[in-house]
Amino acid sequence: MIASLIESCKLNSVDPLAYLTATLTAIVKGHKQSRIDELLPWNYAASAARQLT
Repeated sequence: MIASLIESCKLNSVDPLAYLTATLTAIVKGHKQSRIDELLPWNYAASAARQLT
């Protein structure tokens, strides 16, 4: 499962370490399970791009 997440990151031009760090941090801080789709690599890439602009 972890290998699949890392490969999904690579396919979406996301740094796997940054993604895993941000995702695990969000989970620890109480990210709602009903919004788990927000933590997927392709959504992380979109939110990271918005933060840069």
